Amino acid sequence: MQDFSEMEDSVLVSSACQPYREIFEFFIEDFKTYKPLLSSIKNAYEAMLVHQREKIQALEPLKAKLVSMNEECNQRILAMQAEERDEISVLKREKMNLLKLIDKKNEEKISLQSEVSKLRKSLAEEYLHYLSERDARKILIGDLNELRYQREDVSLSQSPGVWGEDPVKLTLALKMTRQDLTRTQMELNTMKANFGDVIPRRDFEMQEKINKDLQEQLDSLRADYEEVCKEHELLLQLHMSTLKERDQFFSELQEIQRTSTPRPDWVKCEDVVAGGPERWRMLAEGKNSDQLVDVLLEEIGEGLLREKDFFPGLGYGENIPSFLRFDGLVENKKPSKKDVINLLKDAWKERLTEEEKETFPDFFFNFLERRFGLSDAIAWAYTIFENIKLFRSNEVMSQFYAVLMGKMTESTYINQKDRIAHLLKEMTNADTQNEGLLTMEQFSTILKNTFPLKKEEQIQELMETGGWQPNSSNSDLLNYHLLFTENEEGQSEPFVQKLWEQYKDEKEQYLQELKQELGRNPHDEVTLSKLHGALMTIDPSLDKQTVIAYLSQAFELPVSELPEEDNEKQEGTVIQLQTVLERLRLADIKRMGPREPEPAS
Repeated sequence: MQDFSEMEDSVLVSSACQPYREIFEFFIEDFKTYKPLLSSIKNAYEAMLVHQREKIQALEPLKAKLVSMNEECNQRILAMQAEERDEISVLKREKMNLLKLIDKKNEEKISLQSEVSKLRKSLAEEYLHYLSERDARKILIGDLNELRYQREDVSLSQSPGVWGEDPVKLTLALKMTRQDLTRTQMELNTMKANFGDVIPRRDFEMQEKINKDLQEQLDSLRADYEEVCKEHELLLQLHMSTLKERDQFFSELQEIQRTSTPRPDWVKCEDVVAGGPERWRMLAEGKNSDQLVDVLLEEIGEGLLREKDFFPGLGYGENIPSFLRFDGLVENKKPSKKDVINLLKDAWKERLTEEEKETFPDFFFNFLERRFGLSDAIAWAYTIFENIKLFRSNEVMSQFYAVLMGKMTESTYINQKDRIAHLLKEMTNADTQNEGLLTMEQFSTILKNTFPLKKEEQIQELMETGGWQPNSSNSDLLNYHLLFTENEEGQSEPFVQKLWEQYKDEKEQYLQELKQELGRNPHDEVTLSKLHGALMTIDPSLDKQTVIAYLSQAFELPVSELPEEDNEKQEGTVIQLQTVLERLRLADIKRMGPREPEPAS
């Protein structure tokens, strides 16, 4: 930012120095003797001013980048603040509920303790009462026995002949009976003395059960309390870390606000872009600042491209693509954007029907020769090349440019088109009424069957891009033909674009897993056998033909020159890990089956 301010100051100085420049020129003309020296001084000043202007132009894109970074940081901070407020409010409510629960349990514990104390006191009183009753009963029984003995003695003395038996025998029997009664009475008294303070088993078991339940409740409450304390400590730590992150993001926001430039007013572009406000709104719809800069650069580049009548030839160097090798000026054919796209589509159609495959650059030039003749082929090659290099946001042009320049293999483009065509065929087969409509349930089932390795989140993304809403029912109808249409510039619908994005994400994830197996250092050496083992580890469903194709792509060897699996030459062929990943990234590499779960240790 400081450099940019200095550049602006230098521009102001340059404009302010114009009078001095003219005066200095008069001095040069008047002082003939020092004219070379003064001219060199003047040229040095002029070169410095030109250098400062170029530096200002080079720093212009930094403004847009700072604006996008400012927007992103603002959104992240607002999102984190909202999330933090929600989490804090939820945690506060949980804390209050837990505190209320603890207070309630403490009150229950106190009431139970008081009830136990009352029961113990009541039990002691009952014990004393029964003890006194026992002693009084013993005394009463002794008195009753004595009265019974006296009554029997009186009755025997008054009527000796009542029983009709020998009095001596009856006296002896009475004596033995009294002894038995005395012994039985003593045993009864002993049992009452020993078991008088023993409570019934039923009451004991009931009290024991109540005590056990209370103990379990107490242990459960104690465990809940300890868990709540641990969670409270974790929440405090989380709160402190969140506060630190908030302060850090706030300081970063202040720094960005201090160093960043204001957000550009994109409405100003409406009067500059060809087509006026309506076309600019169509171009800018759904794009962020960075994408708008690309669109604006494409519009500016398109205008500059149309102003050119000729392109300078690049020569015949080895690093020049074969279809651009020419010396001299090449005519700019100035086709419309739509004409270029239609021409590229025709080239793809002819390429797919070609029997003898040649390299794609050679095919491209031969196609132009067949279409426009030998004399105009080089002019059309330069014209189309400059167009597809400029319009990177156009799907057809960017993919053709990537294949033409070797940044993506031909099979990647063709196989992706085949997958999309296969998906459309599956939807058409499911449309038994041939009305062009499917239910959301059918749509979801077809996606899962066609892409069995996609995660549920990816299927959800595709359904939402296709028009499904969370509040939609499974019986809602979808016009699936609209998902595969293209506009006049060859741009696909968001559904097809989402399929392409997911394909690239899945490829990158696959390569990251392969990198984890081969090593983390990009300069690690990789052999054929090591790469073969890593591929089979992360993707056991790979067939032999596919593995050979991947090895051929990674080591840039023809399939016929690849050594056998047990051949020692596999260990002799070595390249760096970074090179392996870069070459595989160009190809149509994808997962063929689920990765086997690692055995539990």
